[in-house]
Amino acid sequence: MKVNRVRQNVLPLLTALIWGTAFVAQSVGARYMGPFTFNALRAVIAFVFLLCLCAVRRVAQRNIPYASASWKDLAVGGFFCGTALAVASAFQQIGLETVSSGKAGFLTALYIVLVPVLGLFLRRRAPKAVWFSVALAVAGLYFLCVTEQFSVTKGDLYLLLCALCFAVQILVVDHYSQRIDGVSLSCAQFLVMTLLCAPGILAEPLPPPELLMNCLWPVLYVGVFSSGVAYTLQILAQKDSDPAVVSLLLSMEAVFATLSGAIILHDRMTLREYLGCALMLAAVILAQRPDKRGN
Repeated sequence: MKVNRVRQNVLPLLTALIWGTAFVAQSVGARYMGPFTFNALRAVIAFVFLLCLCAVRRVAQRNIPYASASWKDLAVGGFFCGTALAVASAFQQIGLETVSSGKAGFLTALYIVLVPVLGLFLRRRAPKAVWFSVALAVAGLYFLCVTEQFSVTKGDLYLLLCALCFAVQILVVDHYSQRIDGVSLSCAQFLVMTLLCAPGILAEPLPPPELLMNCLWPVLYVGVFSSGVAYTLQILAQKDSDPAVVSLLLSMEAVFATLSGAIILHDRMTLREYLGCALMLAAVILAQRPDKRGN
């Protein structure tokens, strides 16, 4: 039970840490190529990385419980997870073209509201403390991310659709992670994402050869760590976990992005940002209480 508790809390926070610190790499890579080209490259890198990891695990440990799930479950789960992830990533990259990064982070993280709301349609009721934590986290995200006057634009709508797709992806992962090996499911979802994003490359100009090195390392970092490692950790964390609580932990990426900017880039944090971090931390701590009582 304690092992499960560590997995359900530490892995989402580690995922959020990777996503938060990878934001700079993602922004640099997107500067030199279109959204579909960028997403296709990060997806194929993640797929190859995870395929090699699956092969190594097969050789090192032949008794891994792959037999608990059929190839049909893996194909269907990978299709739905990969489709939701591909659509969400496309909306996010398009939205980032016209929306500031802070506001984009806030709108994308609204999946923390949508996950428990969509869960109601699946007859999964979140405890009252989780709903209060969600409200607290939204307030924290607003103080942390939004610094300009808030107005609704076309880019904002893309990011709201992105948040909806991420919420769907979290719920689909919640369903299939209970019976499919996490690394295999992650590998399958990035194969699907690659196939869905690849045709979009034809509609976008490729970066000039002299600029390829400028975006090579950012794309590799996002492909291996932000995609291959972090999304796999997300799947492993969601096994036997409350998706609403996991989504709250994942939203800590906004906090880690701000803190990494302060530590690495020496950006000064304002009182408003400190307040946002404090509210986010309080929301995450409060969200753990229903689970503890349940044990």
